[in-house]
Amino acid sequence: MENNIVRPLVNFSPSLWGDRFHSFSIDNQVAEAYAKEIEILKEQIRATLQIASGSSNVAEKLKFINLLERLGIAYHFEKEIDDQLQHIYTHHPHSHDDLETVALQFRLLRQHGYNISTDIFSDFVDSNGKFRDTSDMKGLLSLYEASYVRTHGDEILEGVVAFAATRLRSAAPLLEPNSTLKKLVTHALDQPLHTGMPRIETRFFISVYQEEEDSSRNDVLLRFAKLDFNLLQMLHKQELSEISRWWKELDFATTLPYARDRAVECYFWALGVYFEPQYSKARVMPAKNISIVSILDDTYDAYGTLEELDVYTDVIQRWDISEIDRLPNYMKISYKALLELFDEDDKNLSKEGRSYAVQHAMERMKELVRCYFIEAKWFIGGHQPLFAEYLRNAFVSCTYYLLATISCYGLKSADDKVFDWLMQNPKILEASVTLCRVIDDIATFDVEKDRGQVTTGIECYMKEYGVSQEKAMEKFQELAELGLKDLNEGLIKPTPVSAEIFLRIVNLARIVFVTYQHNQDGYTHPENVLKPHIIALVVDPIPL
Repeated sequence: MENNIVRPLVNFSPSLWGDRFHSFSIDNQVAEAYAKEIEILKEQIRATLQIASGSSNVAEKLKFINLLERLGIAYHFEKEIDDQLQHIYTHHPHSHDDLETVALQFRLLRQHGYNISTDIFSDFVDSNGKFRDTSDMKGLLSLYEASYVRTHGDEILEGVVAFAATRLRSAAPLLEPNSTLKKLVTHALDQPLHTGMPRIETRFFISVYQEEEDSSRNDVLLRFAKLDFNLLQMLHKQELSEISRWWKELDFATTLPYARDRAVECYFWALGVYFEPQYSKARVMPAKNISIVSILDDTYDAYGTLEELDVYTDVIQRWDISEIDRLPNYMKISYKALLELFDEDDKNLSKEGRSYAVQHAMERMKELVRCYFIEAKWFIGGHQPLFAEYLRNAFVSCTYYLLATISCYGLKSADDKVFDWLMQNPKILEASVTLCRVIDDIATFDVEKDRGQVTTGIECYMKEYGVSQEKAMEKFQELAELGLKDLNEGLIKPTPVSAEIFLRIVNLARIVFVTYQHNQDGYTHPENVLKPHIIALVVDPIPL
């Protein structure tokens, strides 16, 4: 019977990775040598930070903190950094006359939740409140990066992205060919720091910083950053190896060939949420869950018939293995895997008395498949909903309500109250969800149109408002800008939950900016977008 059904098939490309990550074991001797040297260097850097805390040179403090963050080693010194930023925020609100330092102060303080005023820029704008032209490339680059942390009240920074980008683009060809500044400018125009994934930005910055002139390079920090990156990479490889073996045992590539085989990319997604060593278990759980969600997504979007999906949705709502015989054979495979994974997570988190986290995720999963089913009905029936109706459903189906919940599994600070807060869809979560939805819709529009999909957000908007594709795209870009402002606003203290929780929600949004960069669907077609990043993060160590 199943073989005679006409299905809305999509021919997804196979996995790029084969068995590449299936076996990896850490070389304990190398890891111990790295760890020992890291501890020695860490104490040297901590001593430098303590000396800096007594200094009155605010610009030097900011540059040192920025260096720690860009080299990916700030997580070792969180308290020291926050103490210094708190002091700068309280005692030095306006203490510089160069644009580079002023913009750096604004960006760092905003990223750490301090509500620094845009009045800090008043010396650099004309009587109309517009930034004055300048030939200061470092200042313009710093301003460009700072403009990405703006919120709704920051009128002075409206239009600054375009202003700074235009000037940086025209000046970049005139910069010294292999200079650090040229590489930083070119990279920032391609991927602004605030919307980039921390590990990718770290890997890039280390490669640039090591080419700095000896006089302006801190070799202790550089050595520390390289050792730390490579030691962490060993841990990441070990985690990916565990995921790969788990995925191979499920054998979905053979039993469910209609679905995307993207376990490695799903681990990359989890690595984007947190890279630090204490979150090892926290990465493995979301990576597995994202892999299963991807299978469900393709079942609803690219294979199941309406009749099958109706039953599948109902069976998932009941969440009971005894319901499995109601399903066709291919759905039994993913249903069993879904329930087993949640059981495994429940066992893991019950040891810490935190099984409530899984209960919340289960509700999110049920909500997700209900919205998947609505989308499938729209698509198969050729129905085009009103734009507001589309968005309500699509915000859930982009998976970020669920992924934000699962991303908090491994966070000790995520108690029952945090999960209750998440279930209320707070503004910062709505912002991350909005960014995921609209950026995904822009990137996948052409492919879905070719499939005959009329229920895309852009098609719905075009029809309802009688506008061109270009105008609809502009609207979606505008929604993304508003989403980023909401995200930035959510970071400002005081916050209802810890910064640790907020950073996961921000990092989820950052992954979307990277995965769908230049309007490409890097998840479905990882060969151009994600493959180089995956190789840089979990294949090639940094030469020491």
